[in-house]
Amino acid sequence: MSAGTLFVVTAPSGAGKTTLVRHLLERNKAVQLSISFTTRAARPGEENGREYHFIDASRFKAMIAAGEFLEWAEVHGNFYGTSKTWIGEQLRAGRDILLEIDWQGAQQVRQQFPEMLGIFILPPSLNELAQRLSGRGTDSADVIERRLAAAREEMRHIEAFDYVIINDQLNQAIDDLSAVVHSARLGLARQKADHSALFATLLEH
Repeated sequence: MSAGTLFVVTAPSGAGKTTLVRHLLERNKAVQLSISFTTRAARPGEENGREYHFIDASRFKAMIAAGEFLEWAEVHGNFYGTSKTWIGEQLRAGRDILLEIDWQGAQQVRQQFPEMLGIFILPPSLNELAQRLSGRGTDSADVIERRLAAAREEMRHIEAFDYVIINDQLNQAIDDLSAVVHSARLGLARQKADHSALFATLLEH
């Protein structure tokens, strides 16, 4: 059996990353979402252990000191981090894992898992991104402006990713994300590992 694939999905706030990932997980039950740790407060409707593991800053810093994170970053004044142990166990067991993290976290993951597949989600335009952020009704105008400035900076790091999906039409973007996952499973190394007996039979001399 082959090792699983680590998919890292990154996008600026408001590009629709969480919606796309949710649809992918509903469509493809073989992909598991890694639940990150964060120090930010839970938003309405979020549950501890489902969207995030919500912890306080002192515990988060203790986990950093203990080397428990595969990656971690401070974003908009809050900390986010991914469990190193859990990710390794799942990949060795042949399971596909998906991370929703920012570009800084993706760089840290790449250093330890160079074979990861990075997927960057783009909005169709900055105007559309601003409208989506305003449409949430949860942030002030100043916060939205800061998020737009952060989005411009994040998008400058797109060259570090393997795939780019432009989230203009939702159904097409979901299909595109699913196609990336499917294509990864058809790679030569993975097919040889998953179907070793067939390869041995067909290619024997």
